[in-house]
Parts: sequence; structure tokens; C-alpha cells
Amino acid sequence: MAKSYEDSGVSLEAGYEVVSRIKKHVASTARKGMMGGIGAFGGMFDLGSLGYRHPVLVSGTDGVGTKLKIAFATDRHDTIGIDAVAMCVNDVLAQGAEPLVFLDYVAVGKNHPETVEAIVAGVAEGCRQAGCALVGGETAEMPGMYGDGEYDIAGFTVGAVEKDNLIDGSKVAVGDVLVGIPSTGVHSNGFSLVRKIVADNRLDYSDVLPETEGRTLGEMLLTPTRIYVKPVLDVISKVDVHGVAHITGGGFDENIPRILGGGMGVEIEEGSWEILPVFKMLERLGKVPHREMFNIFNMGIGMVLAVSEKDAEKVIEILASHGEKASVIGRITEGSGVTIK
Repeated sequence: MAKSYEDSGVSLEAGYEVVSRIKKHVASTARKGMMGGIGAFGGMFDLGSLGYRHPVLVSGTDGVGTKLKIAFATDRHDTIGIDAVAMCVNDVLAQGAEPLVFLDYVAVGKNHPETVEAIVAGVAEGCRQAGCALVGGETAEMPGMYGDGEYDIAGFTVGAVEKDNLIDGSKVAVGDVLVGIPSTGVHSNGFSLVRKIVADNRLDYSDVLPETEGRTLGEMLLTPTRIYVKPVLDVISKVDVHGVAHITGGGFDENIPRILGGGMGVEIEEGSWEILPVFKMLERLGKVPHREMFNIFNMGIGMVLAVSEKDAEKVIEILASHGEKASVIGRITEGSGVTIK
């Protein structure tokens, strides 16, 4: 008969240890506007301190999907938190918003403080890259819901943008060009197919393949999602950006049309950027039709900016100053859908 919480499989002491371990990581994300500290019932942020005249709040939430299964298989947990932040902040960035605050939710089968610390350290690293404050979160130990060594993570962010500067795609016009910013790899989408390809080919995540360039397969696939906040906000502050598309699940075909008005299509010029080795590997091993790859994965482009053709060179120069090797990858046309040339 269970007489205590411990008897049911939940360790209160481990929970207290987690809080102690993550305090320094939370503190490392402090930014202007952040109020209070870890331990309150709610995370606080002073929006008025930032001087917005007519702020619009833009919120986003996402998880990491079955990429987590690769973290479990390789017992590496320090990058997954970056993915959780990236998937959220890149989405609100697409409206022109600066991410201000982030919260995370981590559910575990058994609370291993060192693993949770590694996850939250990744979250803090993502927040530092994005310039947002980690103002709160929740760790839930749920025996019976998740197996020992398994967990799930979800992220939540709120950003702000002046109402006059909101990017909603309404300025996108036929003749605009698309500037593509490179991805770091698969990011956090398509991993159900990735894992099936790995299993079907009887590969192990410790394998080193020609396309993994000296890394293990697991290391390559766990490469965290790129966070585009600082370079793209710099572009937005200097150039009239008409539309921003974050290339996530659904690849080019689903995400770029989200910024288009009626009667508009997209022409993408394949060869105008580098298709990363990981995608060539997945296409080869999975025998995935080449055109279908663009409907599933980002194919080496994680963010797309729609701008007037006259502004494209300036956009590329600004991104280059942040170390981003961007290029014009296509343009807005009359018609509908996405054409890969």
C-alpha cells in the first residue's frame, strides 16, 4: 500500500534538486523588463519599460516532436531545449515580433535532476540566443505516463511589435524576391520519417556515414534548430520586409504560401543555395522523391524573407554581418502554389 508520494514513484527531493540546479541557468537569461525570479506562481515582465507606443503581443507555442526519441537513444539532452526555444521564437519573429519571455514545460517519467538540468540549460542557451527572458516553467514527474528516461518538452513565448511594424504579408507583391537564410540541418520537423529511414536501413545513431562528415548520425540529427531572431530583427529595423516565412513542418509547400495573397505563387530556383548533406542522405536512403523532399523538410533554408528586389542586396549584406550566408532563392509570381525550378 502506498503511504507517501515517494511510494507512488514521485520524488519530491529530486524536484527540489531540479529547482536548485536550474536557478543559475534561468538567471543567465535576464534582460530589460524581467521582474522577479524563479519560485513565484507566475512569471512577470514589465512591458512598459521597453518604450512601446502601441505594442501588439504575439505569442507562440511548440514542441520538439519525435526528435526527442533520438535524444533518448543517444542519451544526449543538452540541445533539445534550444530546439524548443527556436521553434517558438522563430514563429513569432515571422510577424516581426521581438521575443520577450519564454516558459517551458518538461514532463518526465522519473525525475533525474542532471537530465532536467541539461534540458533547461539548453532552454537557457536558446533564450540567450533569442534575447528573451526565461521567466518560468514547470517540471512534472509523471510515472506511468512516460517511461524512465523518457520525457516531453513544450515551449511558450510572447513577443511584442509596434502595431505599425507588424508583418502580416499584406505588403507582399508579385515581383518581390525571396531571400533564404540557411538552416543548420533538419531542425525539428520530419523526424517520424527520419527515424523510419534510419530503422528501415538498420542504421544505428552511433554510425558514421559519408554525409555525416565525421560526426555520428545521432550528432548530425541532433544539431539544434537555428535561432534567427537577432539577425532578422536587424534586417527588419533597416529594410521594409514584406513577409517572413519560418520553414517548419510542411517545408516550402506549406510555409511560404502562408505569406501570400490571392493570385500569387512562388518560384524557387534550386541551386541558389546549398542543399545540406543530411537531406541528400535522407533522400538517398529513404528513396524519397526529390520534389517531395521540399514538401517535408527545409532542405537547407530555415527562414525566408520577402522583400522588394531593390532591397535584396542590402538584406543579404546585413545578414552577412551576422555571419549568415543568405541568398536570393526565388520570387513571387502570378498564379498559385510553389514551383521548384
